[in-house]
Amino acid sequence: MSATHVRAHVAPFAAVPVLGVAGAVAAVLTALSGRYGFHRDELYFLVAGDHPAWGYVDQPPLTPLAARLSTAVFGDTPAGLRVVATLACAVTVVTVAAVARELGGGRAAQVLAAACTAVSGFVLAVGHLVSTATFDMLAWVVVCWLLLRLLRTGDRRLWLALGAALGVGMQNKYLIALLALSLLVALLATGPRQVLRGRWPLAGAAVALAVALPSLWWQAAHGWPQLTVAGGISADDGAENRVLFVPQQIVFLSPVFVPVWIAGGLRLWRDPALRWARAFVPAYLLLAVVVVVSGGKPYYCLPLLLVLLAAGCVTSVSRPRVMWPAVALTAVISALISLPVLPPGVVGAVNGVNKEQGEQIGWPHLADAVAEVRRARRRPAPRGRVRPELRRGRRPGPLRSRPRPARPLLRPHEFRRLGPAAGLRHRPGAAGASGGLRRRRTPFHRLPAGRPRRQRPGCRQRGTARRDRPVHGPERTVVTAVARAAPLLLGRHDTGK
Repeated sequence: MSATHVRAHVAPFAAVPVLGVAGAVAAVLTALSGRYGFHRDELYFLVAGDHPAWGYVDQPPLTPLAARLSTAVFGDTPAGLRVVATLACAVTVVTVAAVARELGGGRAAQVLAAACTAVSGFVLAVGHLVSTATFDMLAWVVVCWLLLRLLRTGDRRLWLALGAALGVGMQNKYLIALLALSLLVALLATGPRQVLRGRWPLAGAAVALAVALPSLWWQAAHGWPQLTVAGGISADDGAENRVLFVPQQIVFLSPVFVPVWIAGGLRLWRDPALRWARAFVPAYLLLAVVVVVSGGKPYYCLPLLLVLLAAGCVTSVSRPRVMWPAVALTAVISALISLPVLPPGVVGAVNGVNKEQGEQIGWPHLADAVAEVRRARRRPAPRGRVRPELRRGRRPGPLRSRPRPARPLLRPHEFRRLGPAAGLRHRPGAAGASGGLRRRRTPFHRLPAGRPRRQRPGCRQRGTARRDRPVHGPERTVVTAVARAAPLLLGRHDTGK
């Protein structure tokens, strides 16, 4: 089948209704973006963005730089930060509709694919927060759309755009390389193999490498710390991730949509008219095997499920009395689980499904508690027990009134390298701008491995305890850890911002 003949059977893009769906989800996300507070990862991205680099210990630079751009333009608030996440989610919705068009979907199928994507729990969850998964989902869907268009039209010049999208995706998360590898193996196994011939695929690979090279160079210069972090994730959570892989594939989009994406996979595999696109089915299965074996997080595969969902919408659109009530039901359930619509006091009801909801609540109180500890360490304190709410995993209650710092921070990976003053915006004459709180950039491979060596009771812990008062007894571990975090938690407040 020639490229011209295939191109004649593609329906026009339903721009107005699809953009309407994307605009609706963007409006909902914008309205709810400031309801709770910063997520713990967002706090890390904010401070990392204040120290721009071509890479960080646990990620490439795109997400921190996007966070810095968003707050610089729209304000240093949760709502201002999340504008870029909202835009990424809206573009993802439009791109999935374009995927449905490439797979033979007409106007109604494109709108249905956009609506199913817009109400999916995972899409709303990562669209509400700024995270690497937010931009990773968009990059994966764009790569899949470009590859489908290349396979359908035979226009090999699209390899250049495909390479650029892969390179940008690698500046956000190296996981997209697994997508490229899975699709390459699937194309070699099922075809069409002719698109892999010639100079254009090599040119696309060169573009991808050129775009991703600065981040890869940074990782190489610092001993590939990303591999160490990934190994730690697999070692700590690998068993749990393997057990939860299948359930989360069912839950993350919506249990209601499972028949739709299964039907989409069967359609891609069996329909002779879509034989050119069948590689996406083994690519998903291969990627699932790699994720399970490596102990990766189950949501790594979900962007490929959006492609299968779009393929299923082309056939499911013939049952509107079933599909549209299913979309409405999914919208209600996903909003309760993924968006901050519940009162903060009852968020625990959904934390079992989406723990990221609870991670947006309680940081100002924790910052107040650390401030109290920091002030207490400036004067002699009685020996005894530490307040129980300072222990890990418990949200501290309100302390006596004081201005709250804007950005508490408790993420260790990158700030072991940047040093204790990483959370400060340095200004001439500001506290910590010179002298005792100097930023130190130590290569990751030279940092001590494992947990810090445990100190004997009565010993002074360098750089944290007052020299005239050693840290004793049960308060030593918690108070010292919180005191180490205090410059990060209180830096902007103490500098007079």
